[in-house]
Amino acid sequence: MQEMRGLTAGGAADVLISACVPATAPDAAGQLAQALGAGPFSRIVVFVSPEADLARFCADLDLHFPPGLVIGCTTAGEISHLGYTEGDIVAVGFPAAYFCTDCLLVPDLARISPQELIGQLIRARTGLQQDRPGWDHEFAFMMVDGLSTAEDDLAAAVASGLGPVPLFGGSAADGLRFGRTHVIWQGQAISAAAIVMLVRSRCRARVFNLDHLVPTDRRMVVTQADPARRIVHQINAEPAAQEYARLLGKDPAQLTTFTFAAHPVVVRVGGRHHVRAIQKMEENGDLVFFSAIDEGLVLTLAEPQDMVAHLDRELGRLSDHGAPAAILACDCILRRMEALEKQHAGAISKVLRDRNVLGFSTYGEQWNSMHVNHTMTGVALYPPDPA
Repeated sequence: MQEMRGLTAGGAADVLISACVPATAPDAAGQLAQALGAGPFSRIVVFVSPEADLARFCADLDLHFPPGLVIGCTTAGEISHLGYTEGDIVAVGFPAAYFCTDCLLVPDLARISPQELIGQLIRARTGLQQDRPGWDHEFAFMMVDGLSTAEDDLAAAVASGLGPVPLFGGSAADGLRFGRTHVIWQGQAISAAAIVMLVRSRCRARVFNLDHLVPTDRRMVVTQADPARRIVHQINAEPAAQEYARLLGKDPAQLTTFTFAAHPVVVRVGGRHHVRAIQKMEENGDLVFFSAIDEGLVLTLAEPQDMVAHLDRELGRLSDHGAPAAILACDCILRRMEALEKQHAGAISKVLRDRNVLGFSTYGEQWNSMHVNHTMTGVALYPPDPA
């Protein structure tokens, strides 16, 4: 993985070519183009801090890159060759020598047409197979507006159109403001939309999902909720925040975003637990969640393992049959917040650097047909098969 910040090199292998520049740089797009080099690239993905002048950056893309080559999204933090960073733009180039891609825009998440989307995905996948019949490895990567509340339905529809192709993705973010999030498509920043990138490659690819949480024996039932807005009014027939705090042994006034990051709740689906992370507490004591919630759902409190040791161990398992040349990852903002709260951010960054991880912090993650939280999901890319 070759990485540059500005024009400073920081890597050796070239399965992915990447660059990182400050989001406030007056010519960020031009600096990225210079740092990435001529390619040629099948696709370039950018992860853009909300500190950037997004309209200007998007307008400048067409001055420095071929039309349509660059896609991307806004973030709640970036992952570069330095590990966790803030206030940057990270660009990841997929060399045309190793990757063939096709991208679809889902322009209006309020009006998803599953059958139309499935048809588009099937045609795109077939086209890639015809273009590169000798390349045997496939995966899909998705970026979606993280404030749309449509990720669950979208992930299910996309997975139906991909068949056996593994999917991972992340929800675009807006730092800790939760104001407005964007995906980047053809030189424009778009909200209420998603981008799906299908990839066919000479490089073996392994899509993964991990979290460091262990369920406890403390359970609760959602007894009143607004599923459309992901709001829980009552837990165990008591005001939601009050009951959640009681189970933690805390005063509701002590609940903060860091509390929610450190004490998530999980549901059991398909034989394993998946996080239903709490985004915030409303003034009236309601709890707003990052992903799907409904009345009657049984929630279990979870406690974290050692985050640093767990991440290093799980990423190490991706090297069972040879080390990845690069990893592209979507990492939940709650994981970053927990690392900062526990003063583990430096140690986590070292693991990310050592394991050649690039990516961004998200408002949620997609893994095959599911929208999940408090996880890292991504793809490990291995050295290319012989030509």
